[in-house]
Amino acid sequence: MMTPHIGFVCGSVVSRVDWTARLFSLRVKVEGLSYVAGQFTKLGMYDNSGEFLRKAYSIVNSPENYYATGELEFLIIADPDGALSPNLHTLYSGDQVMVGEQCAGFMTLEEIPSQATELWLIATGTGIGPYFSMLQSDEFPDHYTDVVLVHAVRYEEDLVYKEVVSALQLKYGEKFQYIPIVSREEVPGSLQGRVPHLIEKRILESHAGLKLDMDKSFVYLCGNPAMVRDSAQSLTDRGYNKHLRRKSGHFSSENYW
Repeated sequence: MMTPHIGFVCGSVVSRVDWTARLFSLRVKVEGLSYVAGQFTKLGMYDNSGEFLRKAYSIVNSPENYYATGELEFLIIADPDGALSPNLHTLYSGDQVMVGEQCAGFMTLEEIPSQATELWLIATGTGIGPYFSMLQSDEFPDHYTDVVLVHAVRYEEDLVYKEVVSALQLKYGEKFQYIPIVSREEVPGSLQGRVPHLIEKRILESHAGLKLDMDKSFVYLCGNPAMVRDSAQSLTDRGYNKHLRRKSGHFSSENYW
């Protein structure tokens, strides 16, 4: 077994799913961690020169699933220009990887203002991961009347975890909506275009049959920094305020690079 880097523990890959040529999921057996749905930790590996590479990745499975299995699940895109992700892309069952001891992040259910009853979870790419952790958690509150999960990707094949989406539709029934957005090809039932434009022109709300409401709605944005920045601006232009721990607002976000 490899010697863990400071602040990391050794984990072992137990399974892998290849969604596309570059998009994949790893489940990693690792003991002794604690986290809240929506949080992230770091994965780490030594490269061929002995340099330790690390990067933060959100956890896809719920804390309850982790405590039952001892496994963490991560959704990863192998970036040809990246340092760590091409190395992670070489891992298969039985291979070792280091996992950060401390999980962190404020994009969690408990950070959402208590008055919000309509929840919009908007992601690009792998940014959907923490939403799956929240939605599969036993801690997901009952008081939401509407939950809208929006996943924006380039191609249809990037719409991952369809079996999880189906399970969520069964779990939450009519209060749950899943809205895929595919930008590079036309897909029946999916929207096209950039998320900020769809917010600005109220196309997303029209498709959902649900209007953003300052008194009831809360929006999480996660993924591509350009989407997060421009969508936040679209919301700000409509009078919505960024949520701060010291001052309640209408939306919050997490960038993925």
